[in-house]
Amino acid sequence: MQRLISVLKQDNVDLELIMLIRSILAASKEIAFRVSQGALGDVLGSTLMQNVQGETQKQLDVISNDLLKDLLLNDDSVRAIASEEEDDVVAGNPNGRFNVAFDPLDGSSNIDINGQIGTIFTIYATRPEFPADSPEQFLQKGREQLVAGYVLYGPSTMLVMSTGGPTRGYTLDLTHGGYLLTTPTMSIPTHSNEFAINMANYQFWAPDIQAYFKDKFLVQTEEAAGTMRWNAAMVGDVHRVLTRGGVFYYPQDVRPGHENGKIRLLYEANPMAMLVENANGRAVVNQESVLDLTPSELHQRVPILLGSTELVTEVCAAQL
Repeated sequence: MQRLISVLKQDNVDLELIMLIRSILAASKEIAFRVSQGALGDVLGSTLMQNVQGETQKQLDVISNDLLKDLLLNDDSVRAIASEEEDDVVAGNPNGRFNVAFDPLDGSSNIDINGQIGTIFTIYATRPEFPADSPEQFLQKGREQLVAGYVLYGPSTMLVMSTGGPTRGYTLDLTHGGYLLTTPTMSIPTHSNEFAINMANYQFWAPDIQAYFKDKFLVQTEEAAGTMRWNAAMVGDVHRVLTRGGVFYYPQDVRPGHENGKIRLLYEANPMAMLVENANGRAVVNQESVLDLTPSELHQRVPILLGSTELVTEVCAAQL
């Protein structure tokens, strides 16, 4: 099996970008260790703080954010970072070539039950016309991403990443501490009837979305029957979609604060959309490609549908 660095060199990835990826993954290894310790490491439970999203932070949220922040700000190639857990952009080296955005611990509600969680990250080129601490550094279309990836902390620690080419899967080898290539090219099956969707929100959806999923799950006709899979962690649900097909869907709804969906465009939707498209899938926001959206703010939320091409098209067609 090939080591990560040799794969990146084979893919002609810029050397300074390779070193930056190594910084991110160094943090991921430390997070993986903290996660594996669980109650033994005294890292479970919530803090008394809320993040910019209004969510109560878990101890591991804060630890993971600090690990990534410290390592990235010590990397001279980083000009700016943006985190789901930070109110504002944090400036790094004024001469750095790259901006990094991340969700340090996606699915943190699963921490205390030993469920699936992960780290999502994306790298952009800097925008020299703006100050390092300006939100404008990150208001770039998803197609401008240089790298997108996530680390899934499960029975094994897995990295899924694209540097512009194929979406590849790696597994952390605890023997030597490096990521080894285990899936050279990920390709989402064209069609599937598996849905990662939170049916608890059914009553708040638009009537056309309700009608579609009523046929899929409640009526269960032979032609329409679907299977629901839901982890309450986007990183875990999208990993299943990348591995065996289906869709991940988080629509907008009528509740205050959910009119534009829940998923963050910068930290979650864009990197996941890049991974899905580069694995022969499709990712849309209101039937427009996620990667073609121009962000309007740092913590912008969007409704998102991504996964197997045929099934994404089917769901889109069912919407008015």
